[in-house]
Amino acid sequence: MSVTLPLPQRGIARRPLLGLGLLGAFVPGLACKAEAAEDLSAVLDPSARVETLYDDGAWCEGPVWAPALGGLVFSDVRRNRMMVIRRGGRAEVFREPSDNANGNTLDGQGRLLTCEHRTSRLVRREADGALTVLAERFDGGRLNSPNDVIVARDGAVWFTDPTFGITQADEGQPRASEQKGRFVFRLAPDGRLTVATDRFVQPNGLAFSPDERTLYVSEAGTVARANTSSEIRAFDVADGRLSNDRVFAHVTNGVPDGIKVDTDGRVYAGTGDGVRIWAADGRPLGHIPTEGPCANVAFGGPDGRQLFLCAGKRVLAVETKVRGAAVRA
Repeated sequence: MSVTLPLPQRGIARRPLLGLGLLGAFVPGLACKAEAAEDLSAVLDPSARVETLYDDGAWCEGPVWAPALGGLVFSDVRRNRMMVIRRGGRAEVFREPSDNANGNTLDGQGRLLTCEHRTSRLVRREADGALTVLAERFDGGRLNSPNDVIVARDGAVWFTDPTFGITQADEGQPRASEQKGRFVFRLAPDGRLTVATDRFVQPNGLAFSPDERTLYVSEAGTVARANTSSEIRAFDVADGRLSNDRVFAHVTNGVPDGIKVDTDGRVYAGTGDGVRIWAADGRPLGHIPTEGPCANVAFGGPDGRQLFLCAGKRVLAVETKVRGAAVRA
């Protein structure tokens, strides 16, 4: 059966969330509705609750579980700040101004990598808090607005570069693009920046399969050619190169945004009506609805089994039975 979870209802539950001691609005149980041949029973317990951890944002994005930094770090893009929800449940400003930071991830040493819309940079936070610029120009021009980022086991950094931060004043600094396209980039361990693929209108979220042999990328653009918008694409990955471009899944409500994968290869994506979940072979498994669009998701928590959802002004969380791939607990 395909599972559709009800929207979080308004109300406060004085209940610890997975050892974090957080308070939040929740759903008093998950209602399952049979619609197809698959289900989410391997992912969610029927008694699981979707809880609100934070509801004072403008556009929450880029969640990453960062134990060394105190908990869940995320971007509030349109308020030009980054926040952290600490293990005790307290939300604090992490970095302000953030240069309209968006996507975040950790590298192999646990350092925070951040995509900045306003500066068109990809930066790394060092242990002393200083920022090192990893990428800001390509082929003689400034990047558009790096959006989402991941790090492969070999140390290469992959990131998307759509134009949202240079076309939307509340997410960056409007200006003309200096690039010939909107690319997915690969930054090699030796610092060489190359275009991994140029076959997107607006590349957005991205994630590797657990074995890193497949790269998933969200297409958040719209063009006339059929099957190029509202979809997640998949590529084979070998020796830092992509091949076999194909459609992994279509999204019927809004566009796909941030993507994450669990250790069993299931794919989770923020969409116009919440989080959509697919099996590794592309079969739809279910839906966790949110009030308005869900921009991005991340696994984390002490055991890597919490799923965090950035949905507009809110950050939500639900306990799962699975663990996110490549999560630092």
